[in-house]
This record gives sequence, C-alpha cells and structure tokens, in this order.
Amino acid sequence: MNRAQIRTRARKIKLLLMDVDGVLTDGRIYYVPSPHGGMFETKTFHSRDGLGIRFAHGAGLKTGILSGRASPVVEYRAKELGIHFIQEAALEKLEPFEKMLRAAGLGPDQVCYMGDDIVDLPVLKRVGLAVGVEGGHEALRRHVHYWTRRPGGLGAVRETVELILEAQGKWKPILKRYLA
Repeated sequence: MNRAQIRTRARKIKLLLMDVDGVLTDGRIYYVPSPHGGMFETKTFHSRDGLGIRFAHGAGLKTGILSGRASPVVEYRAKELGIHFIQEAALEKLEPFEKMLRAAGLGPDQVCYMGDDIVDLPVLKRVGLAVGVEGGHEALRRHVHYWTRRPGGLGAVRETVELILEAQGKWKPILKRYLA
C-alpha cells in the first residue's frame, strides 16, 4: 500500500487499539520474586509511546488495549495514560473488539489496530488501518496496511500516532507548541 492510501485510511481514525506484549512492550515478560513468596510480573514501556498516547488523546483520539494476557502492570499503565478501553485475557480478540466498537459508537473503518502476532489477524483484517510492528510475525505483513520502522515497545506506538495525526493535520500544531 502506498503512502497516499495509508494517509487516506489514517484520516478516518478515531480509535487506536493496541495489543500489549510486542506492541506496547518489546514482548519480554519478567518474573520477579515477591518478598511475600511467589512471583510477580513486570514489563517495560517506552516513555515516547506513552507521550504519543497523550498526544493522541489531546488531538481527540480515543485509545484502547486488547490483549491476550492479563497483568496488573498493564492495568496500571492504562490507567496512568488515561486509556479509554481495556480488555485483557482475550486470546480470541474479535468479540471484545466488536464490543469496543459498539461502546465507542464507531465503525471498523474508524479504528487503527496495532498487532504483532497471528492472534491479532482477525482484528487486523477488519479495521480501517491495520498496523504491524517491526519484529512482529511475518505472517502479518500481507494483511496490514502499514509496517512500523520502530519495533514494539521501542516507539512503534508513537510512530503510528504521528502517522495518524499527520494525516489528520493535527501533528504540526503539536510540534509548533514545542518549537515556539
């Protein structure tokens, strides 16, 4: 898909949905011993992705998480960033996706979904802007409209936000604020 076609799709986006492991994170999961016995899970998130999500919100986009795994760390990060929709523990993602669409009052063509693995394909094949991340499973490449240059967990979300906001004419005003 050429740049003009991608921009046309990006102009319609009102909701950015993201997988977590491999998209908002680099896909690695750390288990750390708990002082009370057992283990707890931790992940790393990139600050630029977080700032990109804040820029998206400031420009009027809604955001959401659609993840196959559940994690208190993800819930915390989502709350911290003000993410509007969150569905975890959804390896089968189509039904939760459709519920989010109804809750948001949007059509699939108004959604950008970012994924990195084959469990994301049912949603990627239905949205207006399907984004695969660098380092994602190769099977996604023929089903996405855009493949990021940045890997998951290292700026892929920010890159996608900038792509959408640029297409909607909202990126330059954000930059202008910081260049003044």
